[in-house]
Amino acid sequence: MTSKHRQLPDRFVLTDALRDIDPFQQLAQLKPTDIFILRHYEWAPRDRLALAHTLRKESRARGVRFLVAGDYRLACEARADGLHLPSWMVRRGDVWGLRRKPGWIIIAAAHSEPELRAAWLTGADAALLSPVFATASHPSARTLGVIRFARLAVSAAMPVYALGGVTLSSQKRLSKVPNLTGYATVSAV
Repeated sequence: MTSKHRQLPDRFVLTDALRDIDPFQQLAQLKPTDIFILRHYEWAPRDRLALAHTLRKESRARGVRFLVAGDYRLACEARADGLHLPSWMVRRGDVWGLRRKPGWIIIAAAHSEPELRAAWLTGADAALLSPVFATASHPSARTLGVIRFARLAVSAAMPVYALGGVTLSSQKRLSKVPNLTGYATVSAV
């Protein structure tokens, strides 16, 4: 699947410190058409900054764009290629007034129609809509399933990526969904 939107990738890959997935192993498997997102919210600010600098440097060396999740200042300090907005930031309005850097990609997480609308209102370039299927990242979360995901994706005013339990086999179940721009994953790299 190739994104119709010039700056948007076919796939986003997100880090997950809680599941102890090595971000360097993730990065080693990425293609230049992917975007890598550092989450690691649980880490101390100094450690997260050091990791962001290292991952950004490694990402650039591989031709992969690099975003920071949930921290505008860190994204600026690390000279990231953009910012990922967790749904709690979008819901609370923490993103209003942020100065968008030239060339930045802004991605927002969404789990419902109101969150998709809020993501669009923030000016995000695309939404990561989740969880589509059962996922180890959020084992107790209610999944959207193919039909609800498709309904939400079609009604969205922005490009939508499927996140949550997305594997090669589940991608086939989503392949005909209109407005599906690509996929986002943590462990199915």
